[in-house]
Amino acid sequence: MSVYDTLSQLGITLPPVAVPAAAYVPFVQTGKLVFLSGHIAKKDGKPWVGQLGAGISTAEGQAAARAVAIDLLGTLHAATGDLNNVARIVKVMSLVNSTPTFTEQHLVTNGASELIGQVFGAAGAHARSAFGVAQVPLGACVEIELIAELK
Repeated sequence: MSVYDTLSQLGITLPPVAVPAAAYVPFVQTGKLVFLSGHIAKKDGKPWVGQLGAGISTAEGQAAARAVAIDLLGTLHAATGDLNNVARIVKVMSLVNSTPTFTEQHLVTNGASELIGQVFGAAGAHARSAFGVAQVPLGACVEIELIAELK
């Protein structure tokens, strides 16, 4: 089954590449690897602002991470021209805006990892890091970057 068939079954429409908010590019390809810059969580087209452990629950954080994954897939589509050209998702790194006592960054990041697994199947199994940080740009609750390998 095509990656696009899976996205359609999940009711996901890929967004266009977001305009960078600072001095960077959305993605860089070197050899067969594509590195996607960090994408922040957005809700209704605006930064999904908040901090895990202080007003945002783990379940809400998972939804935010899933939303970031959809944006990442839109950028990956733009970078590759065809998501079916992705051999595998290599690595996901997640920054979770959290209080010092919040310890479920790994569960928040599952919102992105699980969607990537649904979309790419075995090729979506990836290495991952999930960090709790004091702040994310624009006050967003989650920022995620991704590395993919092309066929």
